[in-house]
Amino acid sequence: MSTSKTPSSLEFLFLINLIMNNISIKCLKSKKIESGACYGQFVINSLRPGQGITIGNQLRRVLLGDLGGIAISAVRIAGVTHEFSTIPGVREDILEILLNLKGIILKSKKQTSQFGRLKVQGPCVVTADLIQLPSSLEIVNPNHYIATISTSNLLEIEFKFEYGTGYQLAVQTFSDEDENYLQLDTIFMPVHKVDFKIENVYDTANNISERLFLDIWTNGSISPNEALESASQIIIDLFTLLINNKNINENNQLEPKTEPISIEPYTNIAIEELQLSVRAYNCLKKAQINTVGDLLQYSPEKLQELKNFGRKSADEVFSTLKNKLGIILK
Repeated sequence: MSTSKTPSSLEFLFLINLIMNNISIKCLKSKKIESGACYGQFVINSLRPGQGITIGNQLRRVLLGDLGGIAISAVRIAGVTHEFSTIPGVREDILEILLNLKGIILKSKKQTSQFGRLKVQGPCVVTADLIQLPSSLEIVNPNHYIATISTSNLLEIEFKFEYGTGYQLAVQTFSDEDENYLQLDTIFMPVHKVDFKIENVYDTANNISERLFLDIWTNGSISPNEALESASQIIIDLFTLLINNKNINENNQLEPKTEPISIEPYTNIAIEELQLSVRAYNCLKKAQINTVGDLLQYSPEKLQELKNFGRKSADEVFSTLKNKLGIILK
């Protein structure tokens, strides 16, 4: 594990005016971890009792659900007609290549759709740094593995990069509108995990205040500092809108309208993304558990009642949900 510290990270300090003017937030730790991912720990001081859980929950939801990122949303591979194809001379099949492509992390100066291209002749090992990108795009993990070409065959792939938030399921395999691009399930979320804890602080007069410790893990496309600043600004903008609309005529009656129920950003994530063992994965699939949302419908006791799904598989699922998504099943 390598550590990277900069003065701007260690001295990161700004005011949040959501509740009181003297709430300060300071970065305690900042470091890079494997594959270019980043970790940061922050502390928020001078909170009144009860405010820690309010701010912690709000920041966690915004960090995980409202921050945007750019990712590969579709590819077009020369000579490939469906996702179950194989490419002569390439060790991986199409499904394995698509899974590897999902691990490529990008950052962009633009929030528009962009395109890239990969054209490689073997024999060679294909990594992310071989992709030709527009100047506004940058790959965070250039050594990320894609495939191995064992012969002199040519591998040619065109990429479509899109900006978005949350998780986007591939609606269909091939899209006629995109000239037969192969669609991918896309994870736009730049923040992988958020944890927080609250401590009570007593002064000399035995008065109680709270401080909130916030741990943030990102994929490396943004730093934890940038993620926290963006999330704070989103929250401030939201409450600013409410304040600016306080003079709306209360006599105006709005038509009843059914709003869609908001869901956690991770409920539509396919269980393939959890990278479980073959045994646990097959048991969940046989039970028609296809997404994290489906999985969360089961209590730990009910989950262990699945056929061939023992304690070891259950522990693996619980550990994966906690480490990857910050979900703790009790």
